[in-house]
Amino acid sequence: MVDFDRARQVMVDGQLRAGGVTDERLLAQMSRLPRELFVPEPRRNLAYFDDLHWLGEPGSRRFMPAPATLAKLLKLAEVAAGDAVLDLGAGTGYATAILAGLAATVVGLEQDAALAASANANLATLGIANASVVTGTVDQFGPARFDVIIAQGMLDSIPAAFFDVLKDGGSLVALVRTGPVGLATVFSKSGGHVAARREFNAWLPPLFGALRHEEFIF
Repeated sequence: MVDFDRARQVMVDGQLRAGGVTDERLLAQMSRLPRELFVPEPRRNLAYFDDLHWLGEPGSRRFMPAPATLAKLLKLAEVAAGDAVLDLGAGTGYATAILAGLAATVVGLEQDAALAASANANLATLGIANASVVTGTVDQFGPARFDVIIAQGMLDSIPAAFFDVLKDGGSLVALVRTGPVGLATVFSKSGGHVAARREFNAWLPPLFGALRHEEFIF
């Protein structure tokens, strides 16, 4: 029988703090949230391993990032308490739940409708009322804009539609493919212009799975 509380603390101390994640608000959220709730039942005993988990039906290519990789990306976002956040590739809602404890509101987009339903059920189980996960396309938000956008997966390039829903003064964090790995990059929008700051190398599967990056459908 796995002691999930102990495993969670070992993850925070041995993977996150040891990996350079020092944001105490983020560490507190990841210390509190039961990651095992978001992992497929057969792999729950492995929920706190430094590894990603494949989600959904075989071949769906949906996944939950490894804890340290996710935490380092979320750290780059520097989410503030009043922010509206868009979580791309929400899966079963783990990152969405973390972000809900850091921001004012969070919307997750997930291309797999069954996973989106599971994510909303998980958020409800935890009593998280300021976040939800939807399916659809990025442009469904109309005039709505987000202070922070997080992409949970590798991208060849950033679709223009992502920047369209980013507020002026906002930031988008994504892994941009450079050969076999990705560069964790912070895109900052100011005065309608976007500047990029590259931080570290990492790897995740493609954000869109089998979809072409131009399609950006969730």
